[in-house]
Amino acid sequence: MIMFKNLNQTFSSLKVRNYRLYFIGQAISLIGTWMQTIAQDWLVLQLTHSGTQLGIVAAFQFLPVLIFGPLGGVVADRFSKRKLLYFTQSAAGILALVLGILVLSGTVRIWMVYVLALSLGFVNMIDSPARQTFVPELVGREHLPNAVALNSTEVNLARALGPVIGGGIIATIGIGLCFIFNAVSYVAVLIVLFLIHEQELQITPKASKAKNHLREGFAYIKSSPMLKNTLIMMAIIGTLSYEFSVSLPLLAQFTFHGTAATYGFLVAGTGLGAIIGGLVAAGRKKTSIRILVGSAFFFGVALGLTAWMPSVDAAFLTLAFAGFFSINFISLGNTTLQLESAPEMRGRVMSLWAMAFLGSTPIGGPIIGWIGENIGPRWALSVGGAAAILAAAYGAMALLKKERPVPIPEEVRMQEEEMEASGQTKI
Repeated sequence: MIMFKNLNQTFSSLKVRNYRLYFIGQAISLIGTWMQTIAQDWLVLQLTHSGTQLGIVAAFQFLPVLIFGPLGGVVADRFSKRKLLYFTQSAAGILALVLGILVLSGTVRIWMVYVLALSLGFVNMIDSPARQTFVPELVGREHLPNAVALNSTEVNLARALGPVIGGGIIATIGIGLCFIFNAVSYVAVLIVLFLIHEQELQITPKASKAKNHLREGFAYIKSSPMLKNTLIMMAIIGTLSYEFSVSLPLLAQFTFHGTAATYGFLVAGTGLGAIIGGLVAAGRKKTSIRILVGSAFFFGVALGLTAWMPSVDAAFLTLAFAGFFSINFISLGNTTLQLESAPEMRGRVMSLWAMAFLGSTPIGGPIIGWIGENIGPRWALSVGGAAAILAAAYGAMALLKKERPVPIPEEVRMQEEEMEASGQTKI
């Protein structure tokens, strides 16, 4: 009976019709997103044979989040999340379709990939905080923590499946079809948004039209050491540790002398570990800074071990551990921000979380790419591992003195790994 009770708790948010539909639509779209992630990285390598270029493309994709990320949070706080998602998901699908057509026609050039990556970055600048703050409107107070953790698990299940499917398609048919499939997969999300019963949504009060929303958001975060220090930890890890879309294709091609299928296999390792970690997070009823710091530390250790594994299979196993601790760090860090944030400030706080996680890539991506190309892919991963351990040390000094297990209120805990879902995917 206890087993069934725990199982019921793990999947409790799926009882809500609106969220169940959204979950199904996201499942289809996320597989396409991960297929495009693999395909775009491999396309850049085919066009340039350069790790630095991989980092530059990643930088273009996340540059809007770095520069204008807080503005995206203001938009999410000011307008209907559902209407914003109609726009952002449609735009992301069109961009994927354009890239697919360019590849299939043989006319694609690296500068076109730059332009499309930058355009997707502007879409995700709004899409990320809108999607995150849409989840509480779907499930309400009672099921929010569980829905957040299930979102994370869903993202990582797609991470395990999408790269394997994408790598197989690239190896047998070609890169272009991965982009086409991703474009079509966004249709599922648009259909689901249409089917959602608006009267059942629990709409968050919109922010006022007053000026200085950005300044207000920065001042709010500065006033809270917990918010500020958690964001600093994420900024360190986001800059150097989460550059897998740069380091793993280099590891697959130049260290293990593999193909796109090899790259997909390595990414699937992180996804497998993250699925298990996400399910653990889904059943967690308390948040703890001690677990947040520990997750960052062991994430760094797992990356360091991966860097020096002698074979693809061994790297797959250590990447699974990295995925497990990664998702726990992301989920707990996200939850910590939600616990400390007032509801009317949540969009702005989460936009800065996106800025730390994704917006740091224009800085870290080219650095990790240069290291991977000129010193070696193993050293690129090692730097990422060291950065995560450094972040854990900072968190231990800054946050553990305030450590206490805190029950997770039902209205909090927006899932950040969801940020990986929208085509701004940062592995």
